[in-house]
Amino acid sequence: MTIIAGVKGRRVWDSRGNPTVEVDITLESGAVGRAIAPAGASRGTREAIDLRDGGKALRGKGVEKALVSVNGPIAAALKGMDVRDQVAVDQAILALDASPLKESLGGNATVATSLAVLHAAAADAGLPLWKHVASTYDCTPSLPLPEIQIFGGGAHAGRRVDIQDFMIMVPGARSFDEVMEVTNEVYFAAGDIMEQRGKLAGVADEGGWWPMFDSNEEALETLVKAIELAGEKPGDRVIISLDIAASEFGKDGRYRLALEDRELDQGEMIDMLGGWLDAYPIASIEDPLGEDDVEGMREFTRRFGDRVQIIGDDYLVTNAKLVEEAVGENACNAVLVKVNQAGTVSESIDTFRAARKAGWGAIVSARSGETEDVSISHLSTGLGGGQLKVGSFTRSERMVKWNECLRIQDELGADAFVRGAPLADTWWGKQNKKDTAA
Repeated sequence: MTIIAGVKGRRVWDSRGNPTVEVDITLESGAVGRAIAPAGASRGTREAIDLRDGGKALRGKGVEKALVSVNGPIAAALKGMDVRDQVAVDQAILALDASPLKESLGGNATVATSLAVLHAAAADAGLPLWKHVASTYDCTPSLPLPEIQIFGGGAHAGRRVDIQDFMIMVPGARSFDEVMEVTNEVYFAAGDIMEQRGKLAGVADEGGWWPMFDSNEEALETLVKAIELAGEKPGDRVIISLDIAASEFGKDGRYRLALEDRELDQGEMIDMLGGWLDAYPIASIEDPLGEDDVEGMREFTRRFGDRVQIIGDDYLVTNAKLVEEAVGENACNAVLVKVNQAGTVSESIDTFRAARKAGWGAIVSARSGETEDVSISHLSTGLGGGQLKVGSFTRSERMVKWNECLRIQDELGADAFVRGAPLADTWWGKQNKKDTAA
């Protein structure tokens, strides 16, 4: 009764109003699994490629070609397979596309199908998805530490500031619910400050405030003031996390900061970020150098890897082989796990395991183009991943994922929250050993 009887793809719409792919997997038992493919604006050159129709209709972003992949070759290959064997199902999908980046079938077709298979297996077993994930991959589930955007920038906010995400984490919180309370206070304090100063332009793609800052560092200064206005001491319960997304404005070791009308070489870029680490309570930083700047990533990790979490996103594109290479090169100490970046659940799990084997952090992440799909809340919890990056504290496609974690907390209990443990090797963790041991 766990045999796949039907595969159905349909067009739905994401948080930016663009078409995307939803897939239903129906089993002989009658159980159904459903998932939706997200889409990124800031994309690594080595990540799975969404298949779009091109042309003038829907600004070229139609997904009829991807739906043909789902309802045609993918459906034919998967019917009759056992939904419980996620690896075999994903291998069957991959066997249909010889291209390295899924450009033939479309990464949007493969990820929606692969995730729907995972959901169908959980539904057939009568388990919530997080519990099915924990059982399938032999993990101890835990509620992750959120990483939540306050200011959006880069490709998420019309490049009004160069840095893509200015975020907070609340490792000093005692429960997931407490994280949400503190974030609420900081988020709206930041909005109040910006409105008073005439710096508020609206809301960015991921729900953070769309800023009108005069420099990138002004965003950091404002974020510190917002933390203080919320009644918190920066660096105590609340710390700052950055996604530089340096590949968006850097190439061949040169970094162009358009907002400030200046260009930095590799060393100057590292020195600038190092100055920020000295001046502000930053405990996590993502893609500080470009994906083509391996030497820069190594040097940044050499200088600051014992102080902060250094995450590879565009640099590692949820690829286990690239993680293993980066471990050998001592470049980064954590990886962002985006299922659509890899294209299938199994490839994402392989990346997660490669990171954990190396003692690295692994942060399950959403994309800038999101939907009501809550798969990543369950994946992060079920894998015991420790950290979850969804976007901001507003917009339904973000809040549905945070709210799902609160529902899971009711089942797992508040004690299942990891608190500051994922940041144990950072300056914050070393100063707060009690919280990181929780």
